[in-house]
Amino acid sequence: MFYKIRERMTRTQVIAFGYFLVIALGTILLMLPIATNSGKQTTFLTSLFTATSATCVTGLVVVDTSTHWTLFGQTVILGMIQIGGLGFVTIGVLFAMFLNRKISLRTRGLLQESMNTNQVGGVVRLTRKVLKGTIIIEAIGAVLLSIRFIPEFGILKGIGFGIFHAISAFCNAGFDLMGSSTGEYSSLVSYSNDLLVNLVIMSLIVIGGIGFLVWDDLTKNKFRFRYYMLHTKIVLTATAILIFGGAFFFYIFERHNLMANMGIKETVLTSLFSSVTARTAGFNTIDTAGLTTSSKMLTSLLMFIGGSPGSTAGGIKTATIMVLFIYVGSNLRNSRDCHIFGRRLEEDAVRKASNVAIISLIMASTASIAICYLQPLSMEDVVFEVFSAIGTVGMSTGITRELNTVSRIIIVLLMYCGRIGSMAFALSLLERKRVAPIQYPVEKVIIG
Repeated sequence: MFYKIRERMTRTQVIAFGYFLVIALGTILLMLPIATNSGKQTTFLTSLFTATSATCVTGLVVVDTSTHWTLFGQTVILGMIQIGGLGFVTIGVLFAMFLNRKISLRTRGLLQESMNTNQVGGVVRLTRKVLKGTIIIEAIGAVLLSIRFIPEFGILKGIGFGIFHAISAFCNAGFDLMGSSTGEYSSLVSYSNDLLVNLVIMSLIVIGGIGFLVWDDLTKNKFRFRYYMLHTKIVLTATAILIFGGAFFFYIFERHNLMANMGIKETVLTSLFSSVTARTAGFNTIDTAGLTTSSKMLTSLLMFIGGSPGSTAGGIKTATIMVLFIYVGSNLRNSRDCHIFGRRLEEDAVRKASNVAIISLIMASTASIAICYLQPLSMEDVVFEVFSAIGTVGMSTGITRELNTVSRIIIVLLMYCGRIGSMAFALSLLERKRVAPIQYPVEKVIIG
């Protein structure tokens, strides 16, 4: 019966349902008494919130990961982060490869949808490359972080911390285990001046967030930019602009605030880290609640944009925002076509980019209004929290734990929609395989 139901489901619906199942299983495991340090059962809503945040690689928490959860609970969270980061379809294919099972055409189609590739051909090869690359990159990150953590926490705990934070950073999750040593919900604030920790975490975030298609292109063409696919050129350009542009403005907005007493090295590291982490990572090396209003607005914008398509990151994606800017620029020049890097964008790309941005804005606006109506919270903080959830970022000004039941459910839904994609979520509810054989007559509408 399940097989027949699955056959009637579209690819988008299968992916959405798969994430739902992972969240459901994670919730059940986190509700077990063995998952908490107190030995008591965690409430359903708290477990659901944590499982959703981990699977959707967000990082928003209502209980401190280090002090509330046992090693078992933390392992469950880490497993959900890895599944959520790579995609449950990719993990399923990994097990199929181990068992020497043949990858069906339908599964290849799901992989194509999950990784946002243009064609089914070569998707299994790409999956193998992604899995190998993930293991290597996370291992290198874990070793480098362990060099710093072992002297502080001992060999076993230091290695464990290295592995956990490497996976969390690569998957853009933002979960940390620093609560037991530097205070609950402290994230990486105590490492704001640490060159090794900052560079490793930022590198993992960026590598995980540029997208698997970009990985493939970079490994093929190395540093020969002119040979890259248009997608790769757009993603790399947007990523560089957002990282360094964001860092510059963070410095401008915070130089007389949180960075007032910092040295040059710490100021540079903090500016760069704040820019990188805002694009769906969720870690922080400065007190997010203490940011100026301008910095919070900048962070919200970066959270809304997020990482790149087919990556471990969330948001509407760098390619989406670039396509929209290119489209607006072309219209301002009174040009009918959208051009960049000597190539013309297809009209379908503009349509999809517009849909993704508008749907995400509608969802974020509706959620912000609902939470402000439900609770007497600062609109600035609520909007920040909402964009953090839908962008699967995990940064917060501290109001996550103040949210009531309904508000938390809203945030859970936003994290879920943000991970599978706002447009994909809408399609999972509305998409049908049959297309209407008729078209309505055209009539002009005055715009502007």
